Amino acid sequence: MTEPNRASRATRQRKPRRERGARESLLSITLVLEAIMFFFPMLVVFGKGTLPPAVAFGGGIGSMIVLALAARLTGNRAGVGFGWLLQAAILATGFIEPFMFAVAVVFLALWVFCFVKGGQLDRQNAARRAALGED
Repeated sequence: MTEPNRASRATRQRKPRRERGARESLLSITLVLEAIMFFFPMLVVFGKGTLPPAVAFGGGIGSMIVLALAARLTGNRAGVGFGWLLQAAILATGFIEPFMFAVAVVFLALWVFCFVKGGQLDRQNAARRAALGED
């Protein structure tokens, strides 16, 4: 019974993975790091009683999910634009908990660095591939 399954798996053609650029990879990593980071402010806001527990946990978990999903969208312009919008939203969380202003500035600096450096790396890689005749 397992033999036909093995044969069908072996003959199945896998779709080649889309090549991701440096900018896309770096920006998605930044968004995933921000999603992980949001766990701690969620606990702080809950612990200090700044927001009701349902709002603190709901907002924190919701933010983590949105950031993680946004990391999958950085391959197109709209996804990158959404990432910029999320950076502004993270900065706005400083009005709920002031230490988030500092955290948001650090992540915004990381986002800008990854945006600029990733673009530079993508242009260099495209020029290298063109020079080698790979495209």
